[in-house]
Amino acid sequence: MIHSLAGTISNQKIDTEFLRRVFFTPQSTPVPVKFGTSGHRGTLGEGFCALHAQSIAQAVARIHLEEHITGPILVGGDTRLMSRETARLCAEVLSGNGLTVILPDIPVPTPVFSFEIRSGRACACLNGTASHNPPQEMGLKYNPANGGPADSTLTGKIEKYANEYMANPQAIKTLPLDEARQQGLVKTTDVLTPYVEALGKKIDFAKIAAAKVKFAIHPLGGTSLPFYQAIKEKYQLHNVDIVSTVQDPSFNFIPLDHDGKIRMDPSSVYPMKPLIELVQQGTYAFAGASDPDADRFGCATSSGGLVSPNHALCVMADYLIKNKRVPGASAIGRTLGTTSLLDRIAQDNGLALDEVNVGFKYFVDGLDKGRYVLAGEESAGMSVSGWTTEKDGIFAVCLLMEIQATQGDIATLYGKLAAQYGTPYYTRVDVPTNAETKQKVKAMKAADFAELREVSGEQVTRVRDTDGIKVYLEKSWFLVRPSGTENILKIYAETFAGAEHLRELIFAAQKILG
Repeated sequence: MIHSLAGTISNQKIDTEFLRRVFFTPQSTPVPVKFGTSGHRGTLGEGFCALHAQSIAQAVARIHLEEHITGPILVGGDTRLMSRETARLCAEVLSGNGLTVILPDIPVPTPVFSFEIRSGRACACLNGTASHNPPQEMGLKYNPANGGPADSTLTGKIEKYANEYMANPQAIKTLPLDEARQQGLVKTTDVLTPYVEALGKKIDFAKIAAAKVKFAIHPLGGTSLPFYQAIKEKYQLHNVDIVSTVQDPSFNFIPLDHDGKIRMDPSSVYPMKPLIELVQQGTYAFAGASDPDADRFGCATSSGGLVSPNHALCVMADYLIKNKRVPGASAIGRTLGTTSLLDRIAQDNGLALDEVNVGFKYFVDGLDKGRYVLAGEESAGMSVSGWTTEKDGIFAVCLLMEIQATQGDIATLYGKLAAQYGTPYYTRVDVPTNAETKQKVKAMKAADFAELREVSGEQVTRVRDTDGIKVYLEKSWFLVRPSGTENILKIYAETFAGAEHLRELIFAAQKILG
């Protein structure tokens, strides 16, 4: 069943022909390769162009040859404008260096890259994506043999080598794709069936199918579309409707985000407006979505509207614990800016709580070793041990459907957890700044706050400086982090003392850090 989800459609026209031209021939000197929390990203042209893709691929080839890493490299990307071209360029460079490449004939979700590596069918991957960022942007990320995002040491080496090739492109080796296929260096494979079959061992689709409620799924124009279609067909989910099958690299069918940009963010009320309307109208009890590369999730329910990722993470953690769905796991993992309600759930269930810097790469080792019942971040990423070492939006949406089918409304379930453990008030505020102030905050250390004893009526219990500055109070906290790509400071805060206290924390954070 397909529904029209026009919503408030963007009037911002994406000049796809211009973007194609500048991808191959930037109008100015391309910026250097710089890996952030999840690969190198930039606006098509000088921010991300064909030379970036080729240089990063040549750097990866060099590392594999130097370190004698054998096995095929999985290459692909999402549904963005230049994802297919980026994958082709990477495949030509890798095969030009004599390396074997798997190049699927469909767009590949980020979690599927991880799944394929962990299955042993690939040794690493190059993934062309810019996640939920505006359609003018493009990126490329590398995952090594553990299936998760590369750590800082490895990305630093890729940066170094790639920038050498950016300055000396004639050193890049390439082999035309047709020749690489003829020589057996580039092959295709089915990445859909193994993932969908394995997912059936993690999610109880029979319970979803038996539920007396209807579910909606929106792929937001992304890679998850054929995967959700296959899941629906294989597990006979007649009460699940995929409400949009549109795949358009301009993403003009997505309602504008808060700042007037097209942003395919499943945790934002603006792009999710059509789905929120569906549950509010009573057509569906639950609506779920994944972003274009399917590493993030979003959901809305008939009783709660759009469910915050923080709230959904708590519901999922509680369900996984009570149903012993991750045998042997001993901890919950969360990033610095994610709700501390997870801490209370962990403590009540005798689990450890690992608080890590922002970036899913910090969960990889724990996920790999079976430590995490759930590893999650406030920006709507999660996975569990025994599954992928990348965040998986498809898994999350399916798990939330199972919970809705067996336990009831997700928003109601969160309300029960808040009643049991206390209601947290949470926000994130982006404050415009300049490069000088960003650098100042980045350089701050916990010792700089040795004289800070009290904030908003609460005693300071600790200050952490591993990723911005996080100030812990008795029942509250705030975190200030400079953005890696924009001139903004991200201020996160959470308190169990009410909405007014939350406003005080944000004001105090701005004042303390100048």
